[in-house]
Amino acid sequence: MSANDKYLEGKGALITGGASGFGRGAAYALAEKGADLVLVDINEELLEETSKKVAQKTGRKVVPILCDVSKSDQVKSMAKQAYEELDNIFVVFNNAGIADQSLRPITKVKEVDWDRLMDVNLKGQWLVMNSLLRKMKKQPFEPLAGKVICTSSLGAFTLSPVLPAYCISKVGVIAMAKIFAKELAPKITVNSILPGFHTTGIYLNSEDLIKTMMKAGNITLPLGRIGTVDDVVNLFMFLVSPASDYITGQYFIVGGGLHI
Repeated sequence: MSANDKYLEGKGALITGGASGFGRGAAYALAEKGADLVLVDINEELLEETSKKVAQKTGRKVVPILCDVSKSDQVKSMAKQAYEELDNIFVVFNNAGIADQSLRPITKVKEVDWDRLMDVNLKGQWLVMNSLLRKMKKQPFEPLAGKVICTSSLGAFTLSPVLPAYCISKVGVIAMAKIFAKELAPKITVNSILPGFHTTGIYLNSEDLIKTMMKAGNITLPLGRIGTVDDVVNLFMFLVSPASDYITGQYFIVGGGLHI
């Protein structure tokens, strides 16, 4: 084993949307590199199950915290508990999100659906960042005190006509990450990942739903397959590793060539 195989030993990581999908995949990968974890999710049953499985497989400390990231009081309480459970939080994976399930055009989106999408996907990430950053900036690690990765979406570029509120919220995530990157340099890096079509809970773990949405948007994938969780986690792990220490304020597309 090379010296840097456990480069997150002694460091903590917090993942929102940590019970499933990219969050769950990242939890296993971070723990394998030595990190202790706080997993945050709104699905209590799945959160408990994932936390136990990651802890059992990796031997790391894994703390589940139930939290709706769109609620500021819950986020403040979550952040307080997270720092009580872990000595530090070096990695934040700002990953919780929901998608339009109605597949309505922008002229037919209901206000309640618009508000919920913006509250979770955009405001939620902002609340989580602000709840953690004061302590993160004071952490004694060098050369960086911490790293933040935000989950946006390739929908921010493709602007699917049947996912309008979702796409707009994810454009906002890219902008927010860039502004935070400027604000937090040089102590904390902030980057965003833009997944394309991957079989995760946001698509009800259904390839059929993805294919329906692709057909509605007249979308084809140059690399010829729907993405996996690992396709995103591999990029995520590069961004939390020392190999990316000179990268901030950037967005990275993982979409099988969809954006071409």
